[in-house]
Amino acid sequence: MRAVRIPLAIRIPAVVIVFMAAVAVFVSERVLSRLQEAQTRHLGDLATVYLDGLAPALVAPVVREDVWEVFDIVDRARQIHAGLRPTETVVATADGRVLASSDPRLHPSRSPLPSSFLAERTTAPAIASNDIEGRAVARRDLSSGGRIVGSVHATFDTAPLLAERRSVLMTLIGTNAALTLALALTAWLTVRRMMRPMRVLASHLKASPESPVEPIPDSLVNTAPREFRGLFAAFNRMAEAVREREALSRHLAEEERLASLGRLASGMAHEINNPLGGLFNAIDTLKEHGERSDVRRRTIDLIDRGLKGIRDVVRTTLVTYRADRDARSLQRADIDDLKLLIEPEIRRKSLTLQWRNEGFEEVQVSPSVVRQVLLNLLLNACQATPPGGQVSLRATVEDAHLVAVVEDSGPGLSDSAHDVLVGRPDQTGSASGSGLGLWMVRRLVREGGGTIAVTPRLPEGTTIRVALPFAREEGLADVA
Repeated sequence: MRAVRIPLAIRIPAVVIVFMAAVAVFVSERVLSRLQEAQTRHLGDLATVYLDGLAPALVAPVVREDVWEVFDIVDRARQIHAGLRPTETVVATADGRVLASSDPRLHPSRSPLPSSFLAERTTAPAIASNDIEGRAVARRDLSSGGRIVGSVHATFDTAPLLAERRSVLMTLIGTNAALTLALALTAWLTVRRMMRPMRVLASHLKASPESPVEPIPDSLVNTAPREFRGLFAAFNRMAEAVREREALSRHLAEEERLASLGRLASGMAHEINNPLGGLFNAIDTLKEHGERSDVRRRTIDLIDRGLKGIRDVVRTTLVTYRADRDARSLQRADIDDLKLLIEPEIRRKSLTLQWRNEGFEEVQVSPSVVRQVLLNLLLNACQATPPGGQVSLRATVEDAHLVAVVEDSGPGLSDSAHDVLVGRPDQTGSASGSGLGLWMVRRLVREGGGTIAVTPRLPEGTTIRVALPFAREEGLADVA
């Protein structure tokens, strides 16, 4: 499964959001903790004031267990401290029975002290908050003569404190969310602006390998940040160098093509001069003995064979170095014609030629591409093979592909020639022309959608296998 790559313009704002969210959670937790501590402390102080104010007045009535006086003191205290909002006040005896309360119907006298109040005794006011129920419970023990005579219990409504806490929490969430979004948007806009030159550079670098490298326009270079102007200028210099190199490679390849044709022409001069000499002799014979019918017939047959031989040599040379004008298919005779072109080189170096061209009569492959590819490979094989060696060609059809195998008995393909033929896409021949024929082979095979494989030939030599796929009939007109 292919991993999804998130653009940098999204990753950086996402990091900002995560970072700000972590900071917001930490800050909010600290603020709410301090607020809760402050509220609890403030509530404890108020409860202490309230209970400490009741305690001195309640000691004597509690000792006497004067219910009415205790009730009167509690009622007057509630009116004085109305701002504290105590919801319940209960005065209990030392044995835990209710003596009097602010709500006699809920907590009648002599009834057991409800379990909701604090049970542990303490000389100082104690308070416990219950945020779920929204109330706080406080206790203050009453003492007389060094012994506990009773206790005062009070509950307070903490809903306003909880509401204040929620208000602070919502304020923090809103503020942090707004700040986080603002920073994330700022980061996104900043990164997009910073990455704009990189996108321009990436678009030029990702151009199709078949299309020429285009330099970055001056309008973009001049408006780019200072840090990227030097980078754009360096890319433009590189693009110009690549274009010059491609132009030089095409020029050298064309020169190599013409040079190969020149070498073939010089080798075939003998093939043409021989029948020409015979033709001149035949003409002289006609001039001297043309009145004899048998001599005239034999001489005309000789002239006919000689002219056909010259025509075949010229035709084969022209069709090999001229792109097809018609959308015809490759015929077996198109490959056999190459044998005539390389025979002078075979004879010159005393080589042995093995030729197997079988298994098909006509296939949907560009004749021009096949002839140029095989002729370059055969000439390269003849050049690499020492005198007395062997060169072979085997052409056949396998799985909707025309497969041609060229072998030689030379010292083997050099590393540089191997790189030119099947190596890096940018590898070309040297300026002297070495390897340009192989470069042309690689280019033609790649444009035809084919493959090239190079393997050593035992005990010595090289085997080059070229496979070209059959083209659709309607596409042959566009094949180079």
